[in-house]
Amino acid sequence: MKNFLSIILLSLLLTSCKKGFLSLNPESEANAENYYKTAKGFNTALIGAYARFTDYPTMYFEMSSYRSDELSLGAPTAGTQDRYNIDKFADDPSNQILLNVWGNLYNGISRCNEIIARLPDASLGDAERRQVEAEARFIRAYHYYHLVKFWGNVPLITQPVSPSESLKAGSVPSGQILSTLADDLRFARENLPERFASQADLGRATSGAATVLLAKVLMEQKNYAEVQRLLKPLLTSRYKLLNDIAEVFKVTNKNNEEVIFSIRYNKEVPGAGHGLWLGTTSAKSSLVPPKLLAAYGANDRRRDLLLYARSGSSNNFVPNKFMDVISATTQNAENDWILLRFSEVLLMYAEAVNELGYTPSGDAFNCLNIVHRRSAIADPNFTSASLPNQAAFRDAVQLEYKLELAYEGQRWLILTRTGKAASAIRQEENINLPTFRLLFPIPQTEVEKIGNPSIMPQNPGY
Repeated sequence: MKNFLSIILLSLLLTSCKKGFLSLNPESEANAENYYKTAKGFNTALIGAYARFTDYPTMYFEMSSYRSDELSLGAPTAGTQDRYNIDKFADDPSNQILLNVWGNLYNGISRCNEIIARLPDASLGDAERRQVEAEARFIRAYHYYHLVKFWGNVPLITQPVSPSESLKAGSVPSGQILSTLADDLRFARENLPERFASQADLGRATSGAATVLLAKVLMEQKNYAEVQRLLKPLLTSRYKLLNDIAEVFKVTNKNNEEVIFSIRYNKEVPGAGHGLWLGTTSAKSSLVPPKLLAAYGANDRRRDLLLYARSGSSNNFVPNKFMDVISATTQNAENDWILLRFSEVLLMYAEAVNELGYTPSGDAFNCLNIVHRRSAIADPNFTSASLPNQAAFRDAVQLEYKLELAYEGQRWLILTRTGKAASAIRQEENINLPTFRLLFPIPQTEVEKIGNPSIMPQNPGY
């Protein structure tokens, strides 16, 4: 019997073509009426929706790590010009990477919209119907969160539309989209299980995952009181920090207590693995900015995770955070990509509490210290003496995000949320970042398809 992981990767193989914004019709229009009826049909449709997450690691490297101060290209090589332009803030609306990400996210959204729209006529019980809807709304919210973070105002599509209808879908203010996502995620957290009983369902969204994504959306809205309320119960939940951060990422320790939501892979199943992330043929990679390594203290174990080591007996080298040995059969690796983990919850909670008002002790200090001391065990605790005010505490949390989540796709998202992008880029790359570069240009082909700047303009500055 195939488990959820095997089926989701098979679904990706069958539906892996890149689709643009206008390709919003069902994957299988002719069979849609019969397909969306039974629990089995909806489960297969959900698996197809989850499959779009397998594009996320590449998206995060290109759109967040290279865009920020944690990966850098010295010069473009064959096939890396678009990446180099993103890294150096020289990207324009013709950048193919941007078009691919835009298309993948909207394709994922269209899959979710089709599922939700078909539910009223489905032969499902009420509880089963709510869970299917909750999973689809969670996945849709995840994609829209990144569209807003990367592009700001974008078309908000929450039901199936035809190609001709999509031509009339103009951009919607990002604040309105975030409010819609918050509603989706409140529904999801109320109707998803805390965990799935079957090991075969590992990888599906849970109420904990919906809660954390909702908190990330609310952080964008600066609704810190609601973030504190949502995350506080998680501090004493089933999620825990592992004693050794290196154990979090080991391929032999998948789905550990720190993982809240992840993309699962299997290198022994053809098409179900991935290449070595950030792999090179040299133990000293030029991708890693020296200032990032220098930001770690002498006692900080997280620094070692960014250093390159040999993958098995091959001539491939990868960061220790993504260490795996490729399969001799498939030539793939199988690290899971962790989208949400508990250490980020602790840091978000500390940030939210501090933004509500600095206090010289309490939960905010406790959460910050738990994350910091896990990896820098010889360092003293942060106290009101070392962080005497709200600004100092805020800076400490931001540095901890940088050290804790390096290469995990969050850096640019956090820098733009906290207003620290310009200063970070100036410090690392000596680039004076124009304000308009906080958002990417909308792919020109998508702007031209709409052909109406009054409803879908290009982002300012491009």
